[in-house]
Amino acid sequence: MDSRRALLVDAFTTEPLTGNPAGVVPDADGLDAEQMRAIAAELGASETAFVCSSPSADRRIRYFTPTQEVDLCGHATIAAFAHLAAERAIEPGTHTLETNVGTLDVEVGEFGEVWMTQDAPTVRELDVDYGRLGDALGIDAAALQDIGADMPVALASTGLPFVMVPVNFLEHLSGAAPNHDALAALAAEYDAAGVYAFSFDAIDGDSTLHARCFAPGVGITEDPATGTASGACGAYLRHVGAFDSMPDELRFEQGHFVDRPSHISVRVAESIEVGGHAVQSLDGELVVPESESNDIIEA
Repeated sequence: MDSRRALLVDAFTTEPLTGNPAGVVPDADGLDAEQMRAIAAELGASETAFVCSSPSADRRIRYFTPTQEVDLCGHATIAAFAHLAAERAIEPGTHTLETNVGTLDVEVGEFGEVWMTQDAPTVRELDVDYGRLGDALGIDAAALQDIGADMPVALASTGLPFVMVPVNFLEHLSGAAPNHDALAALAAEYDAAGVYAFSFDAIDGDSTLHARCFAPGVGITEDPATGTASGACGAYLRHVGAFDSMPDELRFEQGHFVDRPSHISVRVAESIEVGGHAVQSLDGELVVPESESNDIIEA
């Protein structure tokens, strides 16, 4: 029976068992979509990166939650490339990556940090009912309307769309009691992966903002660190003119309220880049179920 090496790699952190754990299968050629989904479900991480060969780029990654394939995942990309760099399977420098949203550049630094260039950003302001939004998040609607006059709710994407929801103070964001069914319905209404709520009132004085990301519609009740949403938030902040002059690098904190503190770096310039470190926490072999599909990635 076939088996593959499978890892858990904690992304957007330098400390094991913090950050956002991603599954990584470094040799996924020959696996079909259902096998990938089954492996992702067994590993149990919010997303698993399946590294495959590519005819058009240095490599391809397919991303699966425990329930379905998603087009792009920032933290799993950071995890996969950090692992490849640690194994010396790749050298520092820029590498091309084929994904379901197109080919992206991934830069590996001399000290193992990984920067992922995001897809072209889009931001669309939304006319939302703050009462409904507050009920879905379990946050007093006034905490959303207070800041919403200057920073409206919007749908933002740099490859994967999220509903951006500014919150006035950390005490309201930390006290959120999300209704997952309502959040899933809200995200689905805008064809979004999830809802990304954030406040400039952060825990760490060096952080730009504190964020919480809820994506129950794709099987993630709360994500400890969300690279694609962080990139989308960077695009959103530029769109609404959140800063007189955009800083060279933004630092987002996330995951503290699920005991997985994470820090995500974002650069907003001609392109948007999301970066961070990752550290391996588990390495083993996983038995692969027999294929029942023709959707196979060939070596």
